[in-house]
Amino acid sequence: MYDVVTRKRALALVGQGRSLNSVSKQTGISRAAIREWQVRIEPLRHSSECMRCGTHPTAPNPAPYAYLLGLYLGDGCVSRPVRGGYTLRIACADAWPGLIAACEGAIRSVRPDNSVCRVQSVGYTAVSSYDNHWPCLFPQHGPGKKHNRPIVLAAWQQEIVDECPWEFIRGLIHSDGCRITNWTTRMVGGERKRYEYPRYFFTNKSEDILKLFSDTLDKVGVEWKVTRRGKDPFNISVARRESVALMDRHVGPKY
Repeated sequence: MYDVVTRKRALALVGQGRSLNSVSKQTGISRAAIREWQVRIEPLRHSSECMRCGTHPTAPNPAPYAYLLGLYLGDGCVSRPVRGGYTLRIACADAWPGLIAACEGAIRSVRPDNSVCRVQSVGYTAVSSYDNHWPCLFPQHGPGKKHNRPIVLAAWQQEIVDECPWEFIRGLIHSDGCRITNWTTRMVGGERKRYEYPRYFFTNKSEDILKLFSDTLDKVGVEWKVTRRGKDPFNISVARRESVALMDRHVGPKY
């Protein structure tokens, strides 16, 4: 007989893509037992703990969910593999290992019993997790690119964003934003001097996502403006000193 913790640990190893033979050798549990747990336990785990579709009374942990929602709207997708269920994938640039770890931590906090894996690609790591109910947690899921379809938060999502606005902003900046140092020159006493100043940018082709970002900035008192790239207003800039200081306090640069 094996306790629940042992069973879940074995199923988590299988969920990472490990073979039954490999998991059996590592844990000392027979392949037959693990296969039986997949049939009897795994479907129950994925179908009885949805936080939004009525099969579980508990709402998502607000702060990690708000951050994960920002990451999803920027660089995430939900897809359905051939075997059924859904996979959440967040693309995280390899230049920011702290971001990759934060993304994985947020997924684990939102769905603590699910396994999370990292899939290396050229220049980025896809942080992924399989679950039947990702579309329940991210109702913005749909066919095609996000900027080609409406992106509107459900009422319960907006409540979470209102409760944890800075986590949502941080997720959006960590996905499609950056903190840079700009510079300019001024004439002082007949001499041209160079001045540097920090600035935040958020870039996204979806007007709906841009508005979600700017509306949340308004709620926390951050001043912003739209800057254009050619004819397209894809960029939101935060450059005023007081607003940058607020962003530095709650968001900061990627790491």
